[in-house]
Amino acid sequence: MAVSACKRKAVEIGVPMDIAVVDASGNFVAFERMDGAIVGCIQIAIDKAYTAAVLGVRTEEEGKIAQPGEPEYGINSAAGGRFILLAGGIPVKFGKAVIGAVGCSSGTVDQDAAVAQAGVAAIEEGLRKVGTG
Repeated sequence: MAVSACKRKAVEIGVPMDIAVVDASGNFVAFERMDGAIVGCIQIAIDKAYTAAVLGVRTEEEGKIAQPGEPEYGINSAAGGRFILLAGGIPVKFGKAVIGAVGCSSGTVDQDAAVAQAGVAAIEEGLRKVGTG
């Protein structure tokens, strides 16, 4: 559901994507590299999803508080360097609890975020349809 929604959005904007979906602990639920997506962005998409899931925030929001002089400066070197501070990683929440995340990469950060948001919206819609959201 999330990967399909991401793919539809990526096709709509004309940018093939690397798409990662993880659970709350940052472990894979799904991954797809669309034809033409940048090979070097595979790990970035995975790590965007991981960052959003384990920190519970959008990656670009974490990036704002990880700048020099900000409270989380240097966090990008934690967790073996897996924390990504660029837009495109978005947590999926059930109430206030993080249940997973979607991470996308291969476009601009705005394109990555738009595609990831489509995946998150699909998951949230699915939760609403089954009456759990």
